[in-house]
Amino acid sequence: MPHFILEHSGNLTNESLDLDGLFTRLIDEAVGTGIFPLAGIRCRAHNCEYFRVADGTPTFGFVHLHVRIGSGRTEEQKASAAKVLFAVLTEHLSAIYESQGLAISFELTELPVHKFNQNNLRDYLAK
Repeated sequence: MPHFILEHSGNLTNESLDLDGLFTRLIDEAVGTGIFPLAGIRCRAHNCEYFRVADGTPTFGFVHLHVRIGSGRTEEQKASAAKVLFAVLTEHLSAIYESQGLAISFELTELPVHKFNQNNLRDYLAK
């Protein structure tokens, strides 16, 4: 963990969002906190083709980043990581934010203790 799940309005293209650049920076910053292992990170984006923002102005858009993390981190660690990751998101979107109506939202949630996963990515990363 963490999993970065980004939803965005269909009037924002993957190119204008530079999702690869955003995900690279989010991963770098998450690993840099010292509390998230690289092998546990997953990123994905969902383009919401059907959406309405506020009064329906066609140029209004939204980006929502949901960060799901495993349990076991302190409240201080979670708060610090959330601030860092939200700063990455808002900085990355600043040009779009300055040019059109844009709602940016973020949430960090902790998964329950009883969740299960399996991966062999650490083995492949070590090669």
